[in-house]
Amino acid sequence: MTMATRVDGRKADEIRKLHIEAGVLPNATGSALVSLGETIALAAVYGPRMLHPKHLQASDKAVLSTVYSMVPFGTTERNRPGPSRRSIEIGKVTRQALEPAVFLAEFPKTTIDVFINILQADAGTRTAGINAASVALADAGIPMRDLVVAIAAGKIEGEYAIDLNGKEEELTDCDMPIAYMPKDNRITLLQMDGDMPLDDVRKVLDLSMKSCMQLYEAQKLALRNRWIKAAQQQEARTEG
Repeated sequence: MTMATRVDGRKADEIRKLHIEAGVLPNATGSALVSLGETIALAAVYGPRMLHPKHLQASDKAVLSTVYSMVPFGTTERNRPGPSRRSIEIGKVTRQALEPAVFLAEFPKTTIDVFINILQADAGTRTAGINAASVALADAGIPMRDLVVAIAAGKIEGEYAIDLNGKEEELTDCDMPIAYMPKDNRITLLQMDGDMPLDDVRKVLDLSMKSCMQLYEAQKLALRNRWIKAAQQQEARTEG
């Protein structure tokens, strides 16, 4: 398989069709919907709120809680409801990816709860979830150093490609998801499943970070559109 014959016709450095929308859940403090191809992630943020019981509190910062789950109808095979080892692990790495971006010290003794639901899965669910959670935190007005963007690269028959879909993921020899803060040029998550020569790691990181910049601009645009819409709604209420 060469990059000219990716199953959906994309180039090696081309991400799937992307859509990001902020403020999709009116009852959440902040929310976002992200779709990358057929993978759809919905994130909701609640808080900051006082954390109870008190022994769970951190006296000098907020506790960031991230819960990742896949709805039972999100894949072709029905998922068992409730947490699994995989969902717990992804929730943990999502928290680790997001924590460096959030000014947790602004909210001591509180919790900021982030819930990520994968509505439809076709590979790349953890990175889609991180992208959605980052926008949802910003939509909630949580002070952040920067947005966090995430993407994964894979290796198929000796060729590296970005943002694999489900069929490609089945063929991959290596899968490397990253999360990235562009302003600081800082990687907040780096994982690898499979083998990759050391000399290729930098090349794949460069490919991934370049794709992250596309996602970063889309995240900012989604937030800008959200704030413009909110301002227009407020103006209409005032005039009414």
